[in-house]
Amino acid sequence: MNITGLNTFSSIFVRTGNQTSQGEKSRENPELKQASNTLRLSEDQLMLVQKLKLRDTQVRQHEQAHMTTAGGLATSGPSFSYQQGPNGVSYAIGGEVGIDTSPGKTPEETISKAERIRSAALAPADPSGQDLAVAAKASQMEQQALKEASVKAMEKEQAIPKGRDTDSRQSKVNRYYTQSDSKPDASIVSTYA
Repeated sequence: MNITGLNTFSSIFVRTGNQTSQGEKSRENPELKQASNTLRLSEDQLMLVQKLKLRDTQVRQHEQAHMTTAGGLATSGPSFSYQQGPNGVSYAIGGEVGIDTSPGKTPEETISKAERIRSAALAPADPSGQDLAVAAKASQMEQQALKEASVKAMEKEQAIPKGRDTDSRQSKVNRYYTQSDSKPDASIVSTYA
């Protein structure tokens, strides 16, 4: 299961080309090319670049929160979807981290794992819809494991130790003959069967 960030930006942008003699120098130096393009961006394009930079930072922090909390449950590092800004730079606008959501080998292990999955899904300050869905699935997995653990504990509690007779009538007869009292107890053995 992947925990993903939401993509809130559309892929609409306007490119500007190198139209000056500065263009020859910009092919040699990518930083100069970026600076050259940024200088010729419209006010709307500059605002879009700022929004993309902010989104890039938010997405990377969001996915890092998942990674940090997931620990050994992470099946992959963060992967991002990108949008190229009008300045020619690619900005992360969405992302995901793979998380192992399989149950554990025992109910107890599953309970512990479900708690860690839920924590990883809800780690970011602003969990996405997918994050909430993963957390809900982890809670269901935990509830199922709690039921299994409860049944297992009840079965263990009710289990009769080996070597003990399971036939209640036979147990009563055995207790009757092993009593030190010489008088029979009518509540234990009935001669009328």
